[in-house]
Amino acid sequence: MHILAATDFSTRSQRALRRAGLLAHERGAELTLVHVVDDDQPSDLVALETREAERILDEQIGAMPELRHVRCRPLVVTGDPFDAILRTAASGVDLIVMGAHRRQLLRDIFIGTSVERVIRTGPHPVLMVNREAGGPYRTVLAALDLSEPSVHALRTSIRLRLLQDAQLTVVHAFLPLAKGKMSYAGLSTDSIDDYVASERLRAANELTTFLDASGMTDYPQSTVTEEGSPFKVIARAVRRLHSDVLVMGTHGRSAVGRALLGSVSEQVLRSLDVDILAVPPAR
Repeated sequence: MHILAATDFSTRSQRALRRAGLLAHERGAELTLVHVVDDDQPSDLVALETREAERILDEQIGAMPELRHVRCRPLVVTGDPFDAILRTAASGVDLIVMGAHRRQLLRDIFIGTSVERVIRTGPHPVLMVNREAGGPYRTVLAALDLSEPSVHALRTSIRLRLLQDAQLTVVHAFLPLAKGKMSYAGLSTDSIDDYVASERLRAANELTTFLDASGMTDYPQSTVTEEGSPFKVIARAVRRLHSDVLVMGTHGRSAVGRALLGSVSEQVLRSLDVDILAVPPAR
């Protein structure tokens, strides 16, 4: 296995490096640490920043406990951060690990942070690290919407051994579409509650059938089926279960070339303070 961890030497990136080191050590994986130097400046400054970045990477490998017993390769490349990371990953990487970068309101509305752009435009699973790496992942939450991208994300987390020694919970959201009309029509609370209960049972049965058809039922797991919008259900489950990492699929590219994460994925990446494994559709 080959893991690529990107760093801009910020505190957010330090968290990502520590998590990448733990993952690499647990799996006996090769780890490449990459820093990108902006090449839109005079060549002598590019050379100066490159040498300084190489020095800092070497220092971090020696000083960070999580990296000391891992096969680390420091690498400094030039270019736009998200593009350079994807070019480096194209040589054969199983997982990209990045920190949750500081957001700039106007820029991110139209373009997105570096980690979001890597997720949108690249073919690799990306682990966005929000929390300090205190040890191996113990509680994993996988969001399934009964689509192929969502089950592909779950399969990818298994292939990456992300669920190794961890408790897996699968969460699925449902919306009882007739609930509002029933309330508007003046039906009793008991009638509405019975309808919602029947819809919850139907959704739970659909989830079980989907997992069975996808070959996932043999993997130890618990399932949660809750009423509400997908983002709110996922957010509640993360808080209630104290999840260490959330696994979710993204939804490919638009016709104009910009990959669409989907509104739920966008909200999750920008709002939840949990490590997130974002997996693009299979190609």
